Amino acid sequence: MADYDIQIKGGTIIDGTRVPRYRGDVWIRDGRIAQLGGRAPGFAKKVIDADGLIVAPGFVDLHTHYDAQIRWDPYCTISGWHGVTSVVLGNCGFGFAPVKPDFRERSMLTMTRTEAIPFESMKRGLPWDWETIPEYLESLDRAPKGVNCIQYMPTASLMTYVMGLEAAKTRAATEEERAEMRRLLHQGLDAGLCGFSIQRLGKNSNQADFDGSPMVTDTMCDEDILNLARVLRERDEGFIEITQATGFIKDDLAFVEKLAAEAQRPVLHNAIVATRKNPMVHQKSLRWLEKMRAKGLPIFGQCGTHRTGFAFTLEHWNLYDSSRYWKEMTTGTKEEKLRKMQDPHLRAGAKSQQSNRKLEIVQAGVGGRIPDLIVQWVNDQPELEKYVGKSIGQIAQEENKHPTDVMLDLAVATDLKAEFLGPNRGFNPEFTAEMINTSPYTFPGVSDGGAHTKFFCGGAFTTDFLCWLVRDEQRITLEEAHFRLSALPAHAAGFRDRGVLREGAWADVVAYDLNGLGIEPDWIGEIAHDFPGGEWRRVQHAKGYRAIIVNGQMTFDEGRATGATPGKLLRHGHA
Repeated sequence: MADYDIQIKGGTIIDGTRVPRYRGDVWIRDGRIAQLGGRAPGFAKKVIDADGLIVAPGFVDLHTHYDAQIRWDPYCTISGWHGVTSVVLGNCGFGFAPVKPDFRERSMLTMTRTEAIPFESMKRGLPWDWETIPEYLESLDRAPKGVNCIQYMPTASLMTYVMGLEAAKTRAATEEERAEMRRLLHQGLDAGLCGFSIQRLGKNSNQADFDGSPMVTDTMCDEDILNLARVLRERDEGFIEITQATGFIKDDLAFVEKLAAEAQRPVLHNAIVATRKNPMVHQKSLRWLEKMRAKGLPIFGQCGTHRTGFAFTLEHWNLYDSSRYWKEMTTGTKEEKLRKMQDPHLRAGAKSQQSNRKLEIVQAGVGGRIPDLIVQWVNDQPELEKYVGKSIGQIAQEENKHPTDVMLDLAVATDLKAEFLGPNRGFNPEFTAEMINTSPYTFPGVSDGGAHTKFFCGGAFTTDFLCWLVRDEQRITLEEAHFRLSALPAHAAGFRDRGVLREGAWADVVAYDLNGLGIEPDWIGEIAHDFPGGEWRRVQHAKGYRAIIVNGQMTFDEGRATGATPGKLLRHGHA
């Protein structure tokens, strides 16, 4: 009779704690790591030959929107393909509980624009066997999972449940409503929530509701947020995730400081990013983070590190919503969008200096300036094929038109099917590595896994991080990379016995060939029609992972799903 379930034999162990690598075996029994290194007194049912491979803790992805997808895709792909073994759900204040039965459809509609999750997929994929947070967690616990997950209180759902949608969007809560929200947060934390989350992008939110109005948390007042923070302080439990308009606006950062001081619990700040040419952008954020830590405030910085492209059509695009003109043109039914895109007043507004200023920061991170976008597809219309491969700016120059008119004319002519590609302008490995190497409080990610699935493939960030900054650029050591991909995010989010390879810890493990690691296809991925309701998404597959193990069971063997679903809902961060 075998004494162990799995032996990972002869690999180079990177345990996630920054201990220098060493060669040895990993022995797994009953879901946990039974022994590291040495000769075990027995043998295993399954032996994985890891000669020449890196053996490390599974990756922890703190910023995902798999709240719907986990119900039809237990592995939360694409993240699950790329070594992620634990995810956090309910980011940015969005989710599906608590929700009254008559608000279920509106709740799903809310997610169609702000996170660009297909409505038909949600409609077919969500079981809706809950109303309250405890009922929701019971449902999530029952669902088959190929990854571990923990769950925030989605603050937008909480406010809507207590106040009603219209009130939640237009006024501060009353004292009675605040008391009820505190009660429900206590109830959720008792049931196993990990804290709460908010998106705070203001009235001109560039991630708006399906009707173009701000999301509930975008305009919520300070006191309504601090009201919830006091619950965490009272319990000395849980953490907060906050997504803001930018990382560089003084008032926004001042509020994060106030929030952290009120809660006295970890705050995950989204996001710190590096530009290609200006080091002051990320360095300013890092200095602020260091200043907060010097004050004793437990703030962590989530860094955008992934090199990925954006390919989109104006049928589904929502990331220009900070401009009210673009938001108006891209909101509504297809017929309404087509009509509004031909409206001279809206076009003039979209071309105005005011509109362009609002889009500058967004365009820097999501595809690039409109003139730089490449026309990739024109709905197989022969008369328009001459534009394929050209930039919008080039076409504008050739035809003496404004770039915005070029983009809108192509969209209208193709029934909104024209596809535009953000060109690869390059990324700065020195600046990106500096965000990680110079601060003890940052980790890579902001994958947005499960969201914006028709635009980009953020869930591959783990593989890209190892390929780019560790292997190719050699700017981050393997030991540091695995600490930042696993141990540090697990610590920040309260995962217990996760994120490290340690005897007695849960066996969430990846074994991979660093030289063979890769993403295919690169840049913008490929289209897969694998969502419920016939919906499609962009995907990037992983190369080089020999084995991915969750709670001691192999979920992927040479890149192929095994069918095992050993993932757990980690209430209070532990099984």
